Amino acid sequence: MIKIREIKAKSIISKSNLPGADYVINPYTGCIHSCLYCYARFMKRFTEHTEPWGKFIDAKINGPDLIPENTSKYKGKTIFMSSVTDPYNPLEGKYRLTRRILEKLIPLQPELGILTKSNLVLRDVDLLVKFKSCDVGITITTTNDTLRREIEPSTSSIQKRIEALQKLKEAGIETYVFIGPILPFFTDWKEIILETKKFSGSYLFENLNIKGAVWGCIRRWLTDKHQNLLPEYERIYFTKSGYWDNVEKDIEEFCREQKLEFEIYFHH
Repeated sequence: MIKIREIKAKSIISKSNLPGADYVINPYTGCIHSCLYCYARFMKRFTEHTEPWGKFIDAKINGPDLIPENTSKYKGKTIFMSSVTDPYNPLEGKYRLTRRILEKLIPLQPELGILTKSNLVLRDVDLLVKFKSCDVGITITTTNDTLRREIEPSTSSIQKRIEALQKLKEAGIETYVFIGPILPFFTDWKEIILETKKFSGSYLFENLNIKGAVWGCIRRWLTDKHQNLLPEYERIYFTKSGYWDNVEKDIEEFCREQKLEFEIYFHH
């Protein structure tokens, strides 16, 4: 059962701490994609929710009205959607907050960035092409849809995401693939690249970060579904294994061989 609330926000554009982004917009608080590795679960403490992360979402129904008009403040500045939610989570089909925000942003002409796990982004191609600078990233953690349903159950299928990537590129929109988080022994990042490189202008990589409550979620999942790998995860994360140094080196070598643009954002 998902708890859905309609709330009124005080602001919608926030300064960003993300690399490459001046501002962020989060049309929703919470997300119902229910990704077990989600780093944004810390946001729960800023809400009154008692439901587990992934089981609630607040729709900022006045969000589009908070976009200012007739300002040059954001022209040439990067606005990223979104940092702690997915702007195209399933509720966007009903509330259309992301779409209405985009309509308000077009006259302001920021450098727009979007990252999503949903093919719903295709609905808004007619708006995205009106930005002079716009890039859309599609997150892909695995090419195995059975695994996808285990770790991110309410997201679009992998095939739909790859098709969305292709259609975005065909529309003339700059695209990239975010391969993250890389889950040891599950994320075949080479296969993801080979499946998508015709449609992706660049790649971003991030490894699994187990800080906060994430490790508890990962440990329970491994215990329930992949118990044989729990000792390996404990070795990687709780000893000086050098595992991620080797993965980072492999990514660099492979991407250079493939002549790909890429950036690595690893937590060590």
